[in-house]
Amino acid sequence: MNLELIYPVFAQVGLTIVLAIITGASRYHAVSSGAVKRRDIILGQRAWPKNVQQVSNALNNQWETPILFYAAIAFAMITEAQSAMLLPAAWVYVVSRILHTGIYATSNFLPARFGMFIFGVIALVVFWVSLAMEILAR
Repeated sequence: MNLELIYPVFAQVGLTIVLAIITGASRYHAVSSGAVKRRDIILGQRAWPKNVQQVSNALNNQWETPILFYAAIAFAMITEAQSAMLLPAAWVYVVSRILHTGIYATSNFLPARFGMFIFGVIALVVFWVSLAMEILAR
């Protein structure tokens, strides 16, 4: 079994946990400082200050393509896949998610953010294609 594949998963989960903590702290600070009123955020996201919304959106993104990442890793480990492309593609994907998050939570410069998103998706596609080719070749 390729246990090295678990390390990029730990990094991705760590990113998600850090974002959850930052989101919670920034929301708490926004409410406690009076930057936003509780009644304005009870039913939605629109009233949060820009910086809080950016971090919150970055956190929400961790439930999108990362689901395909987690599934791919699980399938690779279950099938004991050994393709040489799996580990590098997994790390490239995670690094792209970290960079995407950094862009999203700071400058939110859309061309850079989108470019990093596409870079991560390409790494994810490489992972899935490598996994599929290995499994189908058996």
